[in-house]
Amino acid sequence: MATGNMHHSWSGKNSAPSPTVHTTTALNRWSVADKQLPPVDKIKTIHVYDFDNTLFNSPLPNPKIWNGPTIGLFQTQDVFATGGWWHDVRILAATGEGADLEEKRGWAGWWNEQIVQLIQLSMQQDDALTVLLTGRSEHGFAELINRMVASRELEFDMVVLKPKAGPNNQRFGSTMLFKQAFLETLMETYKVADEIRIYEDRVKHVKGFRDFFMDYNKRQNGIGGYPTRGPITAEVIQVADSSTLLDPVIEASEIQRIINDHNGAVTKGTASVRSKRLCIKKTVFYTGYLITQPDTQKLLSLVHPPQNMPESELKYLANNILITPRPAPNSILDKVGGIGNKLLWEVTGTASFESKVWACSVRPVPQSSKFYTENPVPIVVLALRKGARPIDAAKIQNWQPVPPEKQFIFETTVGEKVLLRVEEEDKQEG
Repeated sequence: MATGNMHHSWSGKNSAPSPTVHTTTALNRWSVADKQLPPVDKIKTIHVYDFDNTLFNSPLPNPKIWNGPTIGLFQTQDVFATGGWWHDVRILAATGEGADLEEKRGWAGWWNEQIVQLIQLSMQQDDALTVLLTGRSEHGFAELINRMVASRELEFDMVVLKPKAGPNNQRFGSTMLFKQAFLETLMETYKVADEIRIYEDRVKHVKGFRDFFMDYNKRQNGIGGYPTRGPITAEVIQVADSSTLLDPVIEASEIQRIINDHNGAVTKGTASVRSKRLCIKKTVFYTGYLITQPDTQKLLSLVHPPQNMPESELKYLANNILITPRPAPNSILDKVGGIGNKLLWEVTGTASFESKVWACSVRPVPQSSKFYTENPVPIVVLALRKGARPIDAAKIQNWQPVPPEKQFIFETTVGEKVLLRVEEEDKQEG
């Protein structure tokens, strides 16, 4: 049985108010949860949870893989025929070890557990309506998000995703406008509820919601509008956003698939008129013996900047032994055993140059191992002061021996420091 209420809304500046009926049946058209909503008079409080980086630690584009402008492209909906990072379900489905495997273990480790606990409390509270609200598209994500929350045993009264058009055929120019339209309908339907709480990570959205509730309550007090249900105590809680990264190989291959589909749509003429064929290009910054993160941390223990130097002045590196500051030609790759070749090293000395550059000298283990570097000796640049350049480390003459307790051996892999970028296929190389 649908429960609901009637309120008056202005149909024009000077016209009489016309009645609008809000029922739980009409409200439920927004939801993909397939649940009967509780009666209006039972609900005293409404709890609304955002999905991405509030409840779920959704992956973000990896700045170690892509350049800045490309990360900007991913965030927009119009560049790729399938919609880009937030609009193509394959990116979210690739989280962890992929949806089929993650579903069996409830996407363990990918949730914000503090928010999970709050949702569990909301589920147990009889007079609370629990809502999951996300700007992801209903068409693309309803099935996956329902699977995800079910695998974590989270039960929402409503799971609301952004539709192509609202139940009354409304079109939404932005995620915020969609969420506000839904929230207004929600509050008008559950008119007995005297408080609403929203959990959200994005600063811009937190402000947008606070402004929206302030305006709504002014109207409910008869200022600049006609009261429809009376004011509501609204609290917008900003959640510290927690994001994660995909496996880099999976990330690059998923983006390649999105580009392949986009190019297919351009060829068929089903993409927008302005769409151009796209491709992934790479910029190689250097070729080096690349160092793993745990060994980077060990090497950084050798840095001793002056005590009065602000932390913001320093950039920590310790990520490679330089081979050449460019893509390596085959003649050099032959000398280092090719991309992917592994080599052991030990630290032999440390030094700094004018308190601007900190570095350590290294040698291969065993010492007879073949290696190549364009520096006078193989070194690891550990840290740079603002304004200094890694090349300044070549000016170091005197190395201090490393005490025995600080000596250690680490493994490197020959590789390139690369950033990928997405560009139009026919753009001239420059």
